[in-house]
Amino acid sequence: MNADRLRPAVLALAAGALAVVLTGCQQGGAAGGAAPSAPAVPGPAGSDGGGTPTAAPTDAPTAAPTVAPAVKKPASPKTPKAPKTSKPVPAPKPKTDAPAPACVDSTPGPDDIDPDEFALYRIEELDGSTGKVNLVVQHGAWGCGAPDSDGGPFVVTGEESRWALDQAAYVTATNPIVTSTENQRIGVQELIDWVKAHPDSGLVFRYETGDDGAIHRLEEVFTP
Repeated sequence: MNADRLRPAVLALAAGALAVVLTGCQQGGAAGGAAPSAPAVPGPAGSDGGGTPTAAPTDAPTAAPTVAPAVKKPASPKTPKAPKTSKPVPAPKPKTDAPAPACVDSTPGPDDIDPDEFALYRIEELDGSTGKVNLVVQHGAWGCGAPDSDGGPFVVTGEESRWALDQAAYVTATNPIVTSTENQRIGVQELIDWVKAHPDSGLVFRYETGDDGAIHRLEEVFTP
């Protein structure tokens, strides 16, 4: 009988103790805060204590960007220019004197004049120191004579001109200076004397000049 009376009391006491234990556990959890976490492991350099990497300091030198060197394009070989060549200069044509016409029917023109012959009219003596005398002459061309004649006259044209004759020149003469139809050698003084005695005769002579421009060869042309 006593045992049955004690059973409800024991149950009540046990329930109260359990409640006290549960209440204490809840308060202890609130007072103690969260459960302790695992100890922090020190991280590597440059990270915070929790192992989380930290950013690099802003004043740390930054590496210069690598720039690839510029590759130069190989120069293309220059083609040498062909040397300039001057145009060949044509060789000068040999000078040929056009032959004088056989004869003229009128006053001769410039193309008709024979450059190697003239008619002699007078001789002017110069100072002996020059070694020359002046021949007063006129150029011209041979006229056409009658069919039954021995030849035509020497037709002069233009003004008189003076040509120096070297006193040592080679001179030949025919009729009328000498009594011959063939050229004979005479001296310059003999020619001067005859021309002085027969001025303006107009005898025709063929001549050649020397390096000094003076006449060094004078030959009379025979006229019948």
